[in-house]
Amino acid sequence: MVYVKKFDGSRQKFDKNKVRGTCIRLGASENQADEIVKRVAKSVYNGITTKQILDLVFMEMEKYKSGFAKRVDLRQSISMLEPKPDFELFSSLILQNLGYKTRENLIISGKCVDHEIDIVASKGNEMVYVEVKHHQNPHAYTGLDIFLQANSTFQNLKEGFVLKKNKINFRDALIICNIKISDHAKKYAECAGIKYLCWNYPEGGLERLIEMKKLYPITIIKDLDENIRKKLLENGILLLKQIVECNSNKVAKKTKIHLNTIEEIKQTAMKIL
Repeated sequence: MVYVKKFDGSRQKFDKNKVRGTCIRLGASENQADEIVKRVAKSVYNGITTKQILDLVFMEMEKYKSGFAKRVDLRQSISMLEPKPDFELFSSLILQNLGYKTRENLIISGKCVDHEIDIVASKGNEMVYVEVKHHQNPHAYTGLDIFLQANSTFQNLKEGFVLKKNKINFRDALIICNIKISDHAKKYAECAGIKYLCWNYPEGGLERLIEMKKLYPITIIKDLDENIRKKLLENGILLLKQIVECNSNKVAKKTKIHLNTIEEIKQTAMKIL
């Protein structure tokens, strides 16, 4: 029996179905996924880490689809973003791709106090208060306290609208985070009616949405120079889609990054996408 070492040090049995599911999620066909599982299964050993297994999967995926050798794990890439403003803007871009209009960093009066709101998202009659939480340890959990705080703010904002202290009639509250949520937090959220988009929740959550819409952050590029990454992020270029669709000359001039480097990054981004 082969046991895999997880990030937190615990061990679990090697599960071929998880590897197969990862391959399918990354775009492999049924037959390709089966072949990859067979080859990965031959390479695993007792004590192998989940990261090492993912590296094996990427190496095998490269045989069918170019670009996997040039990328890091999606979960890791999102953790490399700065909480503010990177992940907040990233969350706003995700909502925009779902058809919402967004505004960031607003001060809105509630019944009792003013609140600094990360994102206000609207679509038709929907008006959503969005709380964004980012953790640089992608294996941590968002706990109950975040949802309690969000619900308290949400109720205060709604009461503020009734008292005409603000002009936004919020209908929903949404928490977006890059990590999993605790069972306790999930239970409270479902009871209180607080929506959430987190890692693996609900139904694949943030991960599945990013992959389905191809909203990969530029931090997914393997070995991207840290200074170049910072310059791109500082200038609002967070997604591979943005770098692919950009005018290279304008970005080079704006970011002070050499034009040839921008073109190289663009080619890498196209391969990953």
